[in-house]
Amino acid sequence: MNKHFPIIIEQDKDGVFIVECPVLKGCRSYGRTVDEALANIREAIEVCLMDETLDLDNSTTFVGLRDLELAI
Repeated sequence: MNKHFPIIIEQDKDGVFIVECPVLKGCRSYGRTVDEALANIREAIEVCLMDETLDLDNSTTFVGLRDLELAI
């Protein structure tokens, strides 16, 4: 069975790609390239899914991303 997991990719000031799976609390990783970051988050998701206390039926549902503009 295949299941899709949304991920968020950001890049910090040093050029490191930070990835997060928002439907799995605390599931984050990073990589020096996008490909490395994607491989690392795949592994992190697999580790999170091994957590026997995780209830996927009651996990959050990813809706999407929006850009919010604020005057600062």
